[in-house]
Amino acid sequence: MSPKNLNVPKKTHKPLLNKLKDKDTFKIYQKFEKKINLNQDFIVAVSGGPDSLALCFLAKIYSINKNLKVKYFHVDHKLRKDSTKEARFVKVLLQKLSVNLGILTWIGKKPKSNIQSIARDKRYELLINKAKKLKIKNILLGHHQDDLIENFFIRILRGSGLNGLVSFDQKTNQQNINLIRPLLKFSKKDLEYIAKKVFKNYIQDPSNKNDIFKRVKIRNFIKNLELEGLDKDKFELTIKNLKFANESIKYYIKKNIKNNSTIFTKNKFIILNKDFFNQPEEVVFRSLTQVIQSVGKKYYPVRGKKIDSLIYQIKSDNYLKTTLGNCIIRKVNNTIIVSKEQ
Repeated sequence: MSPKNLNVPKKTHKPLLNKLKDKDTFKIYQKFEKKINLNQDFIVAVSGGPDSLALCFLAKIYSINKNLKVKYFHVDHKLRKDSTKEARFVKVLLQKLSVNLGILTWIGKKPKSNIQSIARDKRYELLINKAKKLKIKNILLGHHQDDLIENFFIRILRGSGLNGLVSFDQKTNQQNINLIRPLLKFSKKDLEYIAKKVFKNYIQDPSNKNDIFKRVKIRNFIKNLELEGLDKDKFELTIKNLKFANESIKYYIKKNIKNNSTIFTKNKFIILNKDFFNQPEEVVFRSLTQVIQSVGKKYYPVRGKKIDSLIYQIKSDNYLKTTLGNCIIRKVNNTIIVSKEQ
């Protein structure tokens, strides 16, 4: 495909498509088009940083080329004094793409600890709810290659197992909404190039330089590893190989849930029989985690230590009633009933 082959009926798109005359911009777009492979309408999550702005441009060109409808939304977390001002700034920036940016506001009490993690969960919640209202099944996120590597090291520090280490997938599903990360094979350098070329400016989140946050410490650690010769492509190959092993385990998890559980009333409660827990340790651990996540309708699974403790209680106690992950877990004879908290 060449820029000349992009058939656009509206003259308003021509200045935008002219950006593809730049050889490097066009090369990055070609790579994006091959990676995304999407033929349905979608939403783009916009933070205002260079990664998400690059995604906005690439997604806009893609939507024109494929004749798809696309909506853009920014989440104003109200965590910083200037957050609303920044949201308006991003709205103005996107006017360069003839985009009317929607702003979703987090209303309510703000956390004093674990701020980034809670804000991330709230961001997904707001985006997913908006997608449901618009009856759009796909949300594009701006995570890139550097985020993939950062996530790997963060999970190591948390003591994650194999599934946690490789769980940053290009496509995941939450509440029947596809969360798509089409930039995982793109370097931050390429995305910054696009953002500067198209928008000339972007938001620089001060928290990205504040080393009180674990992610910032990890980011600085990775920079030092790069100076020592870290090869990102080889690192990705390692993750890919780990994913192959993880898929084998997933097969047995799926089999365990299918054979040893009974689902009632659209996942409102699930009964687990005795054989559910007579499987290899990792299969039991992940199967139970998945059941609780499904019933509790949480985006992120319950932390591993809590699942380990619950499994110990289930195997040790004759009677059990506890709550975890927005679920009530009860032991009745040799079965476990997992139901959603009201």
